[in-house]
Amino acid sequence: MRRRTRTKIVATLGPSSSSEDQIARLFEAGADVFRLNFSHGTHDEHAERFHMIRRVEQKYGRPIGIFADLQGPKLRLGTFAEGGIRLRAEDRFRLDLSDQPGGIERAPLLHPEIFAALRPGTDLLLDDGKVRLEVVECGSDFADTRVVVGGALSDHKGVNLPNVLLGVSPLTEKDRRDLDFALHLGIGLVALSFVQRPEDLVEARELVGDRAKLIAKLEKPSAIEHLYEIVDLSDGIMVARGDLGVEMPPEDVPVLQKRIVRACRYAGKPVIVATQMLDSMIRSPTPTRAEASDVATAVYDGADAVMLSGETAAGDYPVEAVKMMEDIIESVERDEQYRTILDAVLVTPEATNSDAITAATRRVAETISAAVIVTFTTSGSTTMRASRERPSVPVLALTPHRRTARDLTVAWGVHSLQVGDFHHFDDMIAEAVRRAAEVGLVKAGDSLVLTAGLPLGVPGMTNVLRIVVVDDSGTRPAL
Repeated sequence: MRRRTRTKIVATLGPSSSSEDQIARLFEAGADVFRLNFSHGTHDEHAERFHMIRRVEQKYGRPIGIFADLQGPKLRLGTFAEGGIRLRAEDRFRLDLSDQPGGIERAPLLHPEIFAALRPGTDLLLDDGKVRLEVVECGSDFADTRVVVGGALSDHKGVNLPNVLLGVSPLTEKDRRDLDFALHLGIGLVALSFVQRPEDLVEARELVGDRAKLIAKLEKPSAIEHLYEIVDLSDGIMVARGDLGVEMPPEDVPVLQKRIVRACRYAGKPVIVATQMLDSMIRSPTPTRAEASDVATAVYDGADAVMLSGETAAGDYPVEAVKMMEDIIESVERDEQYRTILDAVLVTPEATNSDAITAATRRVAETISAAVIVTFTTSGSTTMRASRERPSVPVLALTPHRRTARDLTVAWGVHSLQVGDFHHFDDMIAEAVRRAAEVGLVKAGDSLVLTAGLPLGVPGMTNVLRIVVVDDSGTRPAL
């Protein structure tokens, strides 16, 4: 089952998409990767959905990616004696470590790490930025603030601290339990929330090892200050625009999105643009025109994937949301200006044999009008290099490892398949032709460009480029 589009779709599972039939319908509509949001649901519920996805994968015979999105530290107010209050501008309001229910003059904030980081003049944003406080005086267990923007507050509303680096790990005890569960389940992609600095990824990598790929969620301004180091240390990036939009001026978020996507394309790391992409489709069968334009912008920028959150997890129209996203992507990728815009970001290959071969592969494929680029890969690195080039022809990734095939489902332009091991290069070529014909990528008379590494089975080695012309039988190559 081959997609019409190059940009991938990530769909979040939840109450609206918790049956095997619904997951199959989302996959048929265009979802390539499914997100399990560990901020909600139990381990048993996530395990059940995981096994449903794997049965759908077996039914359709195409790898499906799954990633576990860890919750990360959630900074929240405590409770209020009467359930809530309303603050007015210029009111004085205290936050402290007392667990007594709050009132009109104070509220519990049971996070000592916040008070340790506060300074007079620091801004605190409550309830996704609807209420803004400025710290006037603070200590190790309190903060006296002035209300800059008033509004209603109720139990357990979130707290954001823009431009404050908190001395807290992105992995809570809950995250560590969830991570251990996800890895034992066999989930190959893990999204790390609340990344602030490169050291956060080092800590997570020590726990994960090589059992999964790490996707860093960029939702803190402090992470942007270390963008290139974080991209380098991660296996992929998610642009979490919701929290970025709370902690930064909204007008800065589109600029940052383009900057992050560009950095990932240079590095050859998958980048997912997420949050509120088709938000109105949670309750409406059609999106706003602005939302359609938002998705299109991410596609024009060359993002590897775009993500649906509440639209598929809790919305009334989950399948329609995926179909709409697929239609928008297809419309953009048909635009004659799409290639011009995509090619404006020139990725300079590094001075290595692998990068030189991969850059040449794209040029050869486009020069001879090849039908497909076929990559043989063990770790996925050969295919990721090919995807980074954003070629105008599809990329068929063949790998002996099921996990690698699943990991590559998030990569731009890649159709991945698991195949057997090969001991002879001629057998590899024959399998490339057979598989490409099987999924409808080549026919008799077509050319394909094949890239691989010799000796076979050595990860990270790309040193072979071969042009293959398919003969009349469509099963054997004419070299």
